[in-house]
Amino acid sequence: MIYELRIYSCIPGRLPALLKRFETKTLDIWKKHGIRPAGFWTVLIGEGNNDLHYLLAWESLAEREQKWTAFQADPAWHAARNESERDGVIIANIRSAMLQPTAFSTVK
Repeated sequence: MIYELRIYSCIPGRLPALLKRFETKTLDIWKKHGIRPAGFWTVLIGEGNNDLHYLLAWESLAEREQKWTAFQADPAWHAARNESERDGVIIANIRSAMLQPTAFSTVK
């Protein structure tokens, strides 16, 4: 199992719109494509109070490529993104890293 850590840095004041999009649209579209979220976080204390951090669980990089590509091409995703950005762009920057659990990790 590998995990993808994604960090979305929002335009100031736009984090609520991103959270709403995930809760009401994105998660359903991911479910259709078999994308498995492992958790979502916002920053309570520290830098990045406009950021959303989340993990996706993948069996392999090949699975990630196939499912993420299908999601990105889904017209429902494009419609949801366009609707949520009617009042302006939400995300200023996206960072992503593929993480591999260590031998002593409690998460495998």
